[in-house]
Order: sequence, then structure tokens, then C-alpha cells
Amino acid sequence: MTSSPLAPPAPPVDTARPGGPALAVDPSAPVGLAPPVGLTPSAGTAPTADAGVALPAGAVRALVLATLGFGVSSWAWALLSPLGPVLVERGTITDASLVVAVPVLVGALGRVPIGALTDRLGGRVMFTAVSLAAVVPVLLLGLVGQDSLAGLLLGGLLLGIAGTAFAIGIPYVNSWFPPSRRGMATGIYGASMGGTAVAAFTTVPLVRAGGEAAPFLVAAAALVAFAAVAATSMRTAPTWRPAVGNPARATAAALRLAVTWQASALYALSFGGYVAFSVFLPTLLVRWYGLEPGEAALRTAGFVVMAVLLRPLGGVLSDRFTAARTLLVSYAALTLAAAVLALHPPLAPTGTLALLLAAGALGLGAGAVFALVARVAPAGEIGAVTGVVGAAGGLGGFVPPLLMAATMQGLGSYAPALALLLLAAVGAMVLTVRMSRR
Repeated sequence: MTSSPLAPPAPPVDTARPGGPALAVDPSAPVGLAPPVGLTPSAGTAPTADAGVALPAGAVRALVLATLGFGVSSWAWALLSPLGPVLVERGTITDASLVVAVPVLVGALGRVPIGALTDRLGGRVMFTAVSLAAVVPVLLLGLVGQDSLAGLLLGGLLLGIAGTAFAIGIPYVNSWFPPSRRGMATGIYGASMGGTAVAAFTTVPLVRAGGEAAPFLVAAAALVAFAAVAATSMRTAPTWRPAVGNPARATAAALRLAVTWQASALYALSFGGYVAFSVFLPTLLVRWYGLEPGEAALRTAGFVVMAVLLRPLGGVLSDRFTAARTLLVSYAALTLAAAVLALHPPLAPTGTLALLLAAGALGLGAGAVFALVARVAPAGEIGAVTGVVGAAGGLGGFVPPLLMAATMQGLGSYAPALALLLLAAVGAMVLTVRMSRR
């Protein structure tokens, strides 16, 4: 009987090279549903053999800087979302779903090459480069891109660059921490998605206070500032070695790993659901509950904060109780929340509580998925695996806003789309159970 990557880990059996994976992985072995050697159900919840290993000097600083980096990038990535209802009110566009979804799509697909390049070039180089590249679309949208649908789509297309930064931080953080602490470390890093809360809290107020360019100019300045910090202050882990070979081949190798597909399916729901709600919730609250755009943006920020707070907990609980158990709790809570929301309850208090439950469940699940990836993916391929899994999460966030808009337009309700979320959560529970039994 083969074992599952969702099962509790046993002590590492080998290392391939200094700083290499704590799990012995034979790249020539046939790829099936079995994960790398070293993960056995019999290990229970015992800590791994490296639990008492001291962190290398600079590990905490690396985690803080990486978290700050994607926090700034995700702030820029989410700038269009709170403006969706405002742009509709102005008459610039008739529906915001496509405009807010385009950056999500590009940010998702772009994570695949960015993750592979991070394995080769390292986190310092990639964080600096991506942060500077993201300045271009932010300024484009702030200065000239908000007057037409074409300008918004072009700006949104390029704005997706900011969303690719997530695939840099996971391998960078992973290289600094031993396997027994990677769930916690990647969970903390994942909380940097709270940058979307900054966008939700500040974008509309900044537009009202300083004009339509104001939030974009502030975000561009933050990106430039972080790029300078990354270039001068980020360090490479002492055990990190650059991957050799073609990044495209590294991505192909990651696609042959069973854990890549397993984690991608789960992350498409956990992180994809979070992204979908964070970009479309302002529109839903305006159209389904009649809120003003400013109030809708603030409530969306509350949703984001709840998810952000629970994501590190997902990593910590996965280190302690296994990813499988954490994911099952997450998807059970999401099932309940989706069932309540599909009934279109009053916003106060039932709808608000259901939205917060969904946010917590999605954050918990996202943290658990990358705790899994950090433990079982080969060290030299963490970036490539992260890129693919991150892309799946982003793609999972691209489709629901379009589906929500379609059901509202065709049926006059978001309930059918929320019912599909319920079915997806149930399906994820089934998949998690089946994987944990293998």
C-alpha cells in the first residue's frame, strides 16, 4: 500500500545535497498517486527529526521581507477590485466582472514561469525584478488607463505581473526553514495576501480624497521602495543552490509529480475561492444587498482580514495535526458557509457571519495546502511546483467572478453559483479523504 502526502510525516530519510530535501526522492521512479518516500501514516503527530534544529541566522528577516514583498505586490494586484462598482457608476464600463478578473488570470498563469525562474535566480533577484516590473501597469492605470474599457483591460492584463510574486516567496522562505517549521513559515508568508485588504480599505477613500490616480501613485511608490529594500537587504539562504537546466524543463518535471496535481486541485478551491470573493465581493454586496461602494469595500476588507489571520493557523495546524485533518475542517466549514449564503440570508447578522466563516475556512485551507507542498516537494523543484500550484489557485479565482456575473444576469441571483461552491467544497472533502487513505 502506498502512502499519502496528506498523512503525517516520518523523520527524513536522506538529503540529496546541502540544503536539499529532507525527503529522499528518486526522480527516475514512476509517477503515480504515491508521494515521495518518508511520509507514512504510522508517524502519527510526532515531530520530525529536525524539530529542534536552530534556524540559520537571517531566517526570520528573510521571512519578514518576503511577507512584506508579496504584501505590497498583492496590494497592487488588487487595486482594480474595489474600483469595480465605482467604474460602473461612472459609466466607464457596464459590468466589472471581466475587468477585475483579468489581473487574476494573468497573475495565475505567470506564476508558472516565475516559480521556475526563482529556483534558478533566487528570491532577491526575482522580488526586485517583479516589483519594478509591476510599477509600469500601476502607473498606466493611475494616469491614463481608467477612461475606457480597453485601457482598463490592458492595464489589468499587465497588472497581473504583481500577482506572480507569490511564486517567489514560497521557495525563498522554504530554503531558510527546516521541514518541521515550513508549515508555520509558509503560512505566515501566505498571510501577505492581506495586501488585498490594504487595497480594499484604501482605494476608494484615496480616490475620493486625491483623485482617481491617487491609490495607484501610492502603490507604485511602495513597489519602488520595496524593490530597493529587496535589492539591498534580502539574503540567500546558506544552503540554497540554484537549480540547473532549463526552467521549462523544471516546470515539466514538476508536472510529473503527483503532489503537484493533488495540491493544485485543493488550492484551486482554497486560494481560488479567496481570490474570487476578494475581487467580486464588492460587486455582490452592491448588487445583492444594495450597499454603497465604500461600505462594500470595507466589508470586503473584513473578509480579507479574516482569511489572512487564519492562513498562518492552517500551516501551524498542519505541522501539528497533518494537512489532511486541517483541510477537512476547512472544507466542512466552507460547505456550511456556502449552504447558508446560497439561501440569500439577510446581511445582518446571518450573511455577515457566513461570509466570515467562508473567509476563515478558505484561509485555513490555503495555509494547509502550502504546508503540504513545503514538506513533500523536492527542494530543487519547490519554485516550479509552487508556480504550478499557485497558478491553479489563481485560475480557481478567475472563473467564479464570471460565473457569478452570468448567473445574476441570466437568473437574477448569485445563489446558483454559490451552490456550485458548496458542491466544490464537498468534492474537496472527498478528494482529501481518498488521498489520505492511499
